[in-house]
Amino acid sequence: MDLPSQANRGSEAVKKWGFVAMHAALAAAFMFLLQRFVMNATQETSLLWALAFAVCAAGLAYKQANR
Repeated sequence: MDLPSQANRGSEAVKKWGFVAMHAALAAAFMFLLQRFVMNATQETSLLWALAFAVCAAGLAYKQANR
């Protein structure tokens, strides 16, 4: 009878990591577009800022998902 609880835990893990990935991707896309097209930064700078924001957003989303 452990199958439903194990399946639920697996489903929750997928949802949590999906939440984290979604936040990281959206933060990276937002920052890249802001830097590249609004602030006219170089592509390398835009990618570095996008990576930095993606890591921060993923960390915050992970912390929030573990509450």
